[in-house]
Amino acid sequence: MMEILDGFPANVVAVHGNGKLTRDDYEKVLIPAIDAVLTGREKVRLYYELGPDFTITSMEPGALWDDFKLGVSHYLKWESVVVVTDHDWVRHSINVFRFLVPGQIRTFPMSQSREAREWIVG
Repeated sequence: MMEILDGFPANVVAVHGNGKLTRDDYEKVLIPAIDAVLTGREKVRLYYELGPDFTITSMEPGALWDDFKLGVSHYLKWESVVVVTDHDWVRHSINVFRFLVPGQIRTFPMSQSREAREWIVG
């Protein structure tokens, strides 16, 4: 399940994902939110929290495909991305592939979510 988080500036899409992430989560929540931010702007910032019940096996294949398509279709539009999670495998994967993202990308553990929010806004 994915939900939009409130309290962020208009140029930041902030979401919390936990448990099973579906194609609908991407197509009805994340993609429209990013498209809305990009109306009238050239860049978007993404704050992405992954909760304790998230696992790679809890992502439907359609969600994985939409995640990939979203990254590619907006490739030059990512100003910065922060992923907040206690899943070490997610943080390590992002660090390995960070060179593929043209904007800034960082990871934080959940205990530093306040710092992550400050970083994505700053």
